[in-house]
Amino acid sequence: MAPIAVGDSLPDGIVAYFDENDQLQQASVHSLVAGKKVVLFGVPGAFTPTCSTKHVPGFIEKSGDLKAKGVNDILLISVNDPFVMKAWSKTYPENKDVKFLADGSAAYTHALGLELDLSEKGLGIRSKRFALLVDNLKVVVANIEAGGEFTVSSAEDILKAL
Repeated sequence: MAPIAVGDSLPDGIVAYFDENDQLQQASVHSLVAGKKVVLFGVPGAFTPTCSTKHVPGFIEKSGDLKAKGVNDILLISVNDPFVMKAWSKTYPENKDVKFLADGSAAYTHALGLELDLSEKGLGIRSKRFALLVDNLKVVVANIEAGGEFTVSSAEDILKAL
């Protein structure tokens, strides 16, 4: 499947997360994104070095700047179960704006065409690192990394695009 690209409509799918009352929720991506300007960014794995020390903290630190430029929500997705995503989110007590979404079976990642096979490293199917800017379900920026790189999908890259 071809990767998601600028001009594409964001596919729908189901993701899971823990809400502010610590209740496990399932939601369609469209219900989270429709009618809004949203950053959807993906990482290969929770608790992994680049994801944990650079990618996620960048979006947390720049969330105010992103919101000032019209972004309504910042959504993080990873191929992990919702319990792992909840535990990972707790390692960022300063986070107020990034919602941690679980794509446990990689079904949504597959719908985006952004699977990354890390089986040879014992990690199975994961997500490529990426950042999308989506306006009312239309992709307006698609910054997708090659391999394990972190060169085009940072919060700063999205800010520049805005």
